[in-house]
Amino acid sequence: MPTTSADPPVRTRRPVLLIGLAGLVPAAAAGCTALAVTGGTPAIHAGLIIWIAVSYSAAGLVAWWHQAASHIGPLMLLAGVATFLSALTWSGDTAVQTVGQLFDLLPMVVILHLFLAFPAGRLTGRPTRLLVGLGYVAAAGAQPMVMMLGGFGPDHPLRLVDAPGAARVLYDGELIAISVLSLAGVALLAARRRADGRPLRRSLGLLIDSFGLGLVMIAVLLLVGVFGGPPFPLIQRVSLAVIGLAPVAFLAGLLGARLARTAVAGLVMELRAEPADLRAPLARALGDPSLMLIYWLPEFASWADQDGKPLDLPAGPGRATTLIERDGAPVAALVHDAALNDERELLDAVGAAAAIALETGRLQAELRAHVDELRGSRARVIEAGQKERQRLERDLHDGAQQRLIALSLDLAMLEASLGGAPAARAQLSQARGEIATSLAELRDVARGLHPAVLSAHGLAVALESLAARAPVPVRLTVRLDGRLAEAVEVAAYYVVCESLANIGKHARATTATVSVAQADGRLVVEVLDDGRGGADTEGGSGLRGLADRVEALGGRLRVWTSRGTGTRVEAELPCG
Repeated sequence: MPTTSADPPVRTRRPVLLIGLAGLVPAAAAGCTALAVTGGTPAIHAGLIIWIAVSYSAAGLVAWWHQAASHIGPLMLLAGVATFLSALTWSGDTAVQTVGQLFDLLPMVVILHLFLAFPAGRLTGRPTRLLVGLGYVAAAGAQPMVMMLGGFGPDHPLRLVDAPGAARVLYDGELIAISVLSLAGVALLAARRRADGRPLRRSLGLLIDSFGLGLVMIAVLLLVGVFGGPPFPLIQRVSLAVIGLAPVAFLAGLLGARLARTAVAGLVMELRAEPADLRAPLARALGDPSLMLIYWLPEFASWADQDGKPLDLPAGPGRATTLIERDGAPVAALVHDAALNDERELLDAVGAAAAIALETGRLQAELRAHVDELRGSRARVIEAGQKERQRLERDLHDGAQQRLIALSLDLAMLEASLGGAPAARAQLSQARGEIATSLAELRDVARGLHPAVLSAHGLAVALESLAARAPVPVRLTVRLDGRLAEAVEVAAYYVVCESLANIGKHARATTATVSVAQADGRLVVEVLDDGRGGADTEGGSGLRGLADRVEALGGRLRVWTSRGTGTRVEAELPCG
């Protein structure tokens, strides 16, 4: 294909360009040194200017090489080149000196642009763009007008009008404007720091601090040049030295970022060990202990934590969110300190390294969400069944039982009115006996549906009623702090009821012990018998239904049984 043959030159163009520019930096430094020597420029001043030009150019080339997608490298290189060009004022040649004068103030505005464009290399926000635009107008637009007004002498080649007074006013206004814009840049940096928080890496914090200090020194230098004050040469040297520190701080920050990204290899090894908590290694790799890890559950169309609990993406000042995707679909989100937005490469590297592990973590969170949903649905089913049992118990008590009692009373009155009809009275008496038997059976059915005594008087009284009707003697011990939640009391009641019923039907026991105790936010129910043992826990018996009822409340049912040694049933229920 035609594009295939064209691809290699495109990929190699940038390295060739950078290598060529790197070769020009020492040549430019040597040329400026020669101009300073021949033009009689003070050595300290010339050394500081060359130091700024070389440091910005070198740092810009390094940044351009390692961060091709960012415009910070070209901007730093531009600041260095503009500084080299401003040094042409040291030349004895008028034409060359004029070029240097045109670029005399431009490096300060380029540096302002660079500091405000960090870290992506692009200006964000209308105030920032306006501020930098005004700076370029002041540095590049006003300087030629000063020359045309004769501000650099009557013999200057660009002089058109001999108005040195007006030229001086314009030049001073130019210096004041750039100094004010520099201080405004400091304010913008401070506002950005307040919004994003202090960078998590110390080297990055020092870099941004050096930006603010550099802009302050530019403003001080220009204002002292206009209004006078302390010895100008001393202020000039201090200011130039401070301005030249920013590239050093930048290279230190770049090295720190590279070292931080090398920790991603350790992160990969750590994630291969499948840690239970993925958040901890990710937080260490990013250097952000406040990191939150949230998973996207597509089946539920919601975000959830590692335990599958639904939640919304946190938002607030100083916090930012980075999405991690796989095949174009969101897998997880990292909610982190907003200062990490300045380190997109580190965030991208950590996200890429953790993508597979996070997919596994998302599946685990989704599984936990399913388990919670299943547990909740089982609890709702049991609750619905219990409510239906209560309704049936009330219907039997208020309906069928009351009608049977009324019918028995009617028969009693009819029997008394018959007088001398012994056969009829005997039949009525027999009918009343059948009604009494049916009423007793109906009450047993009603109690099996829902124990009304439990709702009315509590678990202790209900268990005493069970023990009194048990098929074997029961030793009952109940230690409660008061009434419990209805679902807990019902579950405990049925554990004892079903266990005693099984003892009567299958255990051939002579005694049973029932113990109910509340401690540490849990209710422990224990039923023991001295029967033959061998209780069936898996064959569809009532024990399985008890286990479902107990587990639906977050509890646990255990059964110990063996031939000839009896059976022990223990249920633990949360009651906090």
